[in-house]
Amino acid sequence: MEHETHAHHHAPAATWAVAVQATLHCLTGCAIGEVLGMVIGTALGWNNLPTTVLAVVLAFFFGYSFTLRGVLKAGVGFRAAVRVALAADTLSIAVMELVDNGVIVLWPGAMDASLDDLLFWGALAISLVVAFVITTPVNKWTIGRGKGHAVVHQYHH
Repeated sequence: MEHETHAHHHAPAATWAVAVQATLHCLTGCAIGEVLGMVIGTALGWNNLPTTVLAVVLAFFFGYSFTLRGVLKAGVGFRAAVRVALAADTLSIAVMELVDNGVIVLWPGAMDASLDDLLFWGALAISLVVAFVITTPVNKWTIGRGKGHAVVHQYHH
């Protein structure tokens, strides 16, 4: 009976299309934060660790804020909206950031490339694509269990 009750909450089907949409949403916030962090850290001449930390913090900030904006727009109170954003996005952003930064760290010369270097932008773009490909099945799995992006689905118009 409990399973039938949960099915009536209008959770999205765990299709690849829904997973791709959720991952693209996550990728948008992560990419903005990631690029901004890398650009700021590189432009300020910071070494790799603080630049990467800033990029990851900003990726989480923008990832959460995109979800938060939509949930608040649906009329949910701020504290509840923060809980929804944390539940919806934490795993997705964490996987995306782990993969994205892992690719950049492992790419020869990418960590030392400057903003005017094609290697900087190429490695960053490819790392985001790889992160998208790996994170999409994670999102499909969480949505299928009523978690992740499924938590936000009820607030979409």
